[in-house]
Amino acid sequence: MRRPGQRHIVQQALCLGVLLGLSAHPLLPGTRTKCVVLVTGDGIRWQEVFRGADPNLLHSDDHGMKEAAEVRQKFGGSSREERRERLMPFLWTVVARQGVIVGDRDRNQIVRLQNRYRFSYPGYSELLTGRPQDDVVNSNANRPNPSETVLEIVRRELRLPRDKVAVFASWEVFHGIAAHSPGSIFVNAGYDALDSPPTPRSRELSQAQFQLLTPWRSVRHDYITFELAMEHLRSKLPRLLYVALGETDDWAHQDRYDRYLEALHYFDHCLERLWKTLQSLPAYRGQTTLLIATDHGRGDNPSTWPRHGEKVPEAAFVWLAALGPDTPPGEPITTPIELTASDLAPTLLELLGMDSRRLLPQATGRPVELILRRRKTHSQDAR
Repeated sequence: MRRPGQRHIVQQALCLGVLLGLSAHPLLPGTRTKCVVLVTGDGIRWQEVFRGADPNLLHSDDHGMKEAAEVRQKFGGSSREERRERLMPFLWTVVARQGVIVGDRDRNQIVRLQNRYRFSYPGYSELLTGRPQDDVVNSNANRPNPSETVLEIVRRELRLPRDKVAVFASWEVFHGIAAHSPGSIFVNAGYDALDSPPTPRSRELSQAQFQLLTPWRSVRHDYITFELAMEHLRSKLPRLLYVALGETDDWAHQDRYDRYLEALHYFDHCLERLWKTLQSLPAYRGQTTLLIATDHGRGDNPSTWPRHGEKVPEAAFVWLAALGPDTPPGEPITTPIELTASDLAPTLLELLGMDSRRLLPQATGRPVELILRRRKTHSQDAR
């Protein structure tokens, strides 16, 4: 989440595309998705996602593992398949079988950052705008996004009330990340009290965050972020919800592999709870896509794994996952793939039936066909 050596420099401006026209455009035919939930985990390596816990780190006496026998037992295993399913059971027993996960470099599946900086502001910017913006997005300074984000585009194009596009984030910089125009969408990030808690549980969580402090002044516990997001989901029924969790990156920067693994396991638990809740609510069941991503990778060996940034080439490799009514279930990927983080924003728009060309003309991302399975039109059926 933080730039190496600058963990408390706050920001993230995520830019996005100016609309090509001023009027709301008609929705494109062919998608079943009516709502999208985007979840990101900060600095989650593709290595743990696809290989599970790294044996070289897991069985070390360093990296916080010396007194973490229970972590070794819980997340160890004789094969990468066993280790990854122990670490992220929902991702591998549900998402992988019913949806798509891409980014396994061991299988020639590449998802790469296009920005050169490989830390959070540029990473989230690329995810939310469909392109790198190295000329203006080159720090974690906390300022309004230089461009509109895909979140703002969705709200305007669908003419939604403000709380129907909502962001809940552990890192306070998402106040800058989420919107070019402050207040254009609902954002709750960092140690941020809710002005009007929608439920008694929300009020309790809003108050508790100031007693349950983390070691980092700009980042609250993922638990608070996730539970607040769940309350908003059930009470406000947003069309687009973005949940940005961050403790994986915080513990990694501390070289605490034990806590990193535990935070990653909790991330997977959040995905499971979220998906089950979506399937239990009539407003979401059968018409919601869950998108999962990360903002950057990390180093690829025990000495570099805590780090990322321009001087860590391995940090350019990330991953994407999707689960929903427009994503083919569990189809094995047998050919090499190369995608970019820039592809997420146009994919999100197309899932909601919107033309991805609404992004800036400079956008380099393209909709990911592995995630989009369009319904055939009558003209297509006739061919």
